[in-house]
Amino acid sequence: MNGGPMKRIDLDLLGELYRKYTEPLAKVRDQQRAFCRDMRGKMTPQLDDLEAEITYLLLREHRPAIVMELGTFHGWSTSWILSALRDNGTGHLHSFDIVDNVVSNVPAELSADRWTFHKGDVRENVDAIPAESSTCSWTPPTTAASPAGTSTTSSPRRGRDPVSVHDVFHQSFALPSPRAGPYSSGWRRRKRPTSPLQGQGPDTYRAIHAIKRDLGLDEPVRTGKDNPMIYFHLPA
Repeated sequence: MNGGPMKRIDLDLLGELYRKYTEPLAKVRDQQRAFCRDMRGKMTPQLDDLEAEITYLLLREHRPAIVMELGTFHGWSTSWILSALRDNGTGHLHSFDIVDNVVSNVPAELSADRWTFHKGDVRENVDAIPAESSTCSWTPPTTAASPAGTSTTSSPRRGRDPVSVHDVFHQSFALPSPRAGPYSSGWRRRKRPTSPLQGQGPDTYRAIHAIKRDLGLDEPVRTGKDNPMIYFHLPA
């Protein structure tokens, strides 16, 4: 991590980051739009635009040395994360999943020497978890084989590390299922996360889109609008 702890992940910070990284974000959006088009039929994108962009922006600002991604599916989130590390000029991504579709999907120019993929249930690959993880992105596993216990075996290992979790707020409440996992239940009660979901925070949702319009970033990359991801700092 460069410098001190990050600011609280809220609308003020997100607006600041959208403005600070407007130009590189615009280039990555164009890159990802083309990637999505070229991979049609081979890839099902999981992250919607806001959650993908916010993930990129937080990684740009935080400049982590090590990133953990739990759940890759076809590689959409992986490509966004790797784009941020490429643009930072530093950092390494460790991805874990029980299927390896992502390996053939992620462009070589993104993976380069900044990515390690670990196939298998993360609970059976604990030794592969980097000891100094400094940020974590968790997407529910691509099958029902391994959601339980994920947070206790593979979360970042330092307090205040930023964490994002996908597939939580598809409505105005967290889904009562293992897909949301203990991140959205126990930790959510301890520290309210930020979510760009329209139903969870409509004012935040509209405000972010207003910022994007002002910056010329309003053309969609893909059509999904749920944005169910949450963002928070790991409790110290």
